[in-house]
Amino acid sequence: MIDYSSVVTKFRFRENLFIFLSFLLIAVVFSLMVALVVDIFWDGLPRIRKEFFLSYPSRRASEAGILSAWVGTLLILSVGLPFAFIVGVLAGIYLEEYAKKNIITKIIEVNINNLAAVPSIVYGLLAVGIFAQVFGFGESIITGGLALGVLVLPIVIVTTRESVRAFPYTIREAAFSLGSTKFETLVHHILPYSFGGIITGFIMALTRAIGETAPLITVGALTFIAFLPPSPFKSDYPFISFEWLLSPFTALPIQMFNWVSRPQKDFHINAAGVGVVLVLLTIILITLMSIIRYRFRKKLVSI
Repeated sequence: MIDYSSVVTKFRFRENLFIFLSFLLIAVVFSLMVALVVDIFWDGLPRIRKEFFLSYPSRRASEAGILSAWVGTLLILSVGLPFAFIVGVLAGIYLEEYAKKNIITKIIEVNINNLAAVPSIVYGLLAVGIFAQVFGFGESIITGGLALGVLVLPIVIVTTRESVRAFPYTIREAAFSLGSTKFETLVHHILPYSFGGIITGFIMALTRAIGETAPLITVGALTFIAFLPPSPFKSDYPFISFEWLLSPFTALPIQMFNWVSRPQKDFHINAAGVGVVLVLLTIILITLMSIIRYRFRKKLVSI
């Protein structure tokens, strides 16, 4: 006769052991992350001054700053992230709602899932071949931004599809039964309810894009640059200029890599300061995206 109490006890022991090991691994990883962040802040916080943000890189570590680096980072993100969001959301909606379920669609879906794990330098080579050479953008801000946009595009597509797929099928059928078209159901019901998940995927894409170095180096980001791109605003008509899109650039990860490779300790402290700025910039952008997501969900619930 089977002793069910011993079987249950054995499974409970395995379950508790698995939970303990999982929490232990989480604690180890979290402790390493905290130690790394604390070490970066300990070394880099003394460099966080106004002069550090308003000065160009220099051969003297005490006079070096990150003006061109943080401006370049914001500019390439302003190109890459809107591109990834617009193209990724539209592609995800099309694949989930409009594309026919056949062998071609399945091949596309598998490739999109696989692209999320491709090394980032491959996207840099892709950007060099297509955006820099075929389109003739060269080693410019638009090339770097599009490289980051293509890099995070699979993440946005996958999260958009999962968010749309999670929409209750009964509400969809109710909308159809009341005479709504597929497009009206998508715009007025599916997208509002899926927006929170889409923004979550966009936040994941943002956290990956903001610290990428390999694709930017591949597309020709400069390690030393002592000038800013042309202003996007002009004093005369039409008051807007797009010359900055074709300007050379650098970025915070590139500047950090440059200073870490130097033998002087003062430059290593500067690199730690860049690390602090990257962490704070990531926190600020994620907070803004989270506020937008929260306000949208709150507005949706009130309706």
